[in-house]
Amino acid sequence: MSKKMVIFTDLDGTLLDHHSYSWAPARPALEALNRGRIPVILCSSKTRAEIATLRDELQNQHPYIVENGAAVVIPYGYFEPAPDPEHPEKRSEQTVSFGTSRDRILAVLDYLKRQGFRFRSFAAMSAGELAQVTGLSEAAAVRAQTRTATEPLLWEADADSLEVFKAVLARYRLQLLEGGRFFHVMGFFDKADAMEYLLERYRIFYQNQDVVSVALGDSPNDTRMLEHADIPVVIANAVGGSLQLPNRGNAVYSDKKGPEGWNASILQILKESFPQAAQSTE
Repeated sequence: MSKKMVIFTDLDGTLLDHHSYSWAPARPALEALNRGRIPVILCSSKTRAEIATLRDELQNQHPYIVENGAAVVIPYGYFEPAPDPEHPEKRSEQTVSFGTSRDRILAVLDYLKRQGFRFRSFAAMSAGELAQVTGLSEAAAVRAQTRTATEPLLWEADADSLEVFKAVLARYRLQLLEGGRFFHVMGFFDKADAMEYLLERYRIFYQNQDVVSVALGDSPNDTRMLEHADIPVVIANAVGGSLQLPNRGNAVYSDKKGPEGWNASILQILKESFPQAAQSTE
């Protein structure tokens, strides 16, 4: 049985530079994957609006995963024939949701704030403040605030208080995941759940081929996605302390950070594990 590779990638600090948000150093690998017709699934804590903008830049037409796995968004007619191809005005993306609502999360956070926990969430920041914290433009910061099922925050107290905060959130069936810049308050789902859903769709779609998943990430909130992939790739963290996957002996660890590490890792995987794909992308 022939193999079909599907790529799942984190964005900030992985495909995108931690500081500049540029993906340009990964261009050779992205072009190789495009020529090889290998899907690249963007999988991030970013919102639908943010990823939609990036997909336009990358000319990426594949499904994508938003808000740390809160939802999978599938383009119109991607896995099956479009239901109404003669009426493009009716075209829309299919959204499969896994998360709780942001309104409920904000209600819990408001209560915990009044109990004395010290943090600043996206909802408490103006677009200008968020732009200063993240290095985004104000327009991009507005897109980052259009969330539906998660809430990022900056923790402003000590580590002991953070552990208490996590325990209290769990009473409300919420968890706290650590990302590259922020902690993320969310329900009990993650990128791995969304990845598994899409992989099952791809297995049906590529019914006569063995689907092999490759996942790339750099932060703790990528851990389960990496552990569930056939080939996990840990990108060197831009601020130090790279992830370790002790139970995955086949894990690939990049020497370079961000998109440079992404580019080198993907090209090496193509060369070593998918010679046919590598030949088609030369």
